[in-house]
Amino acid sequence: MDINTVVSHFKGSFITPAEEIAAKLSGIKAFVFDWDGVFNNGVKDENGTSSFSEVDAMGTNLVRFNHYLRNNELPIVAIISGERNAMAWTLAKRESFHGVYSGIKFKAEALNHICEHHGIKPEEVCFVFDDVLDFSVAAAVGLRIMIPRACNPLLVEYAVQHNMVDYLTVCEGGNGAVREALELLIGLSGKYNETIDNRMNYTETYRSYIEMRNQQMPSFYSSKDSKIIEE
Repeated sequence: MDINTVVSHFKGSFITPAEEIAAKLSGIKAFVFDWDGVFNNGVKDENGTSSFSEVDAMGTNLVRFNHYLRNNELPIVAIISGERNAMAWTLAKRESFHGVYSGIKFKAEALNHICEHHGIKPEEVCFVFDDVLDFSVAAAVGLRIMIPRACNPLLVEYAVQHNMVDYLTVCEGGNGAVREALELLIGLSGKYNETIDNRMNYTETYRSYIEMRNQQMPSFYSSKDSKIIEE
């Protein structure tokens, strides 16, 4: 599947040309996600919890498997949230992410911790985000996908004008935006069909991947006095 075919299926805005996004993707070693407004619409229940969709969760698995096919290793996966959210921890444990950073008011601190802990550079990080609290990370990383909302067009324009976004999803948070972002990246990788065929048929290659993936146990972090601490 060539890049033009992939692009024809996506109705979001390519701020960076698809060919350049594909080139950036080849150097990515980590996928980092905001939580509220990304995996959900930002609405919380009486306990301060916001949910996630299985559609988006499957996207996180497929993009990791796609990375495994291309690089013969697992990517780093983490969530950085400005609040504490039990469902983010649930997803991270179930899907064997590397880490969840909760209550992080200046998210660049968490990005720096991820890079130092895993021995990677900011430009090797892909970040999926939606709001102003995320901008300190978006300004630093190599690949940026923003989930826009109709209610904040000026904020979206600010991100575009300040070179903090490569692609704007058409879907909103809680309505498949994460899946859209990751489906795009898998398509631009050049291995979309191989990714889907292996997962569909539960091949030996996929089983090797999932066995390796499930050995990963997430770590949980918070911030105190501008320092990241493990819980």
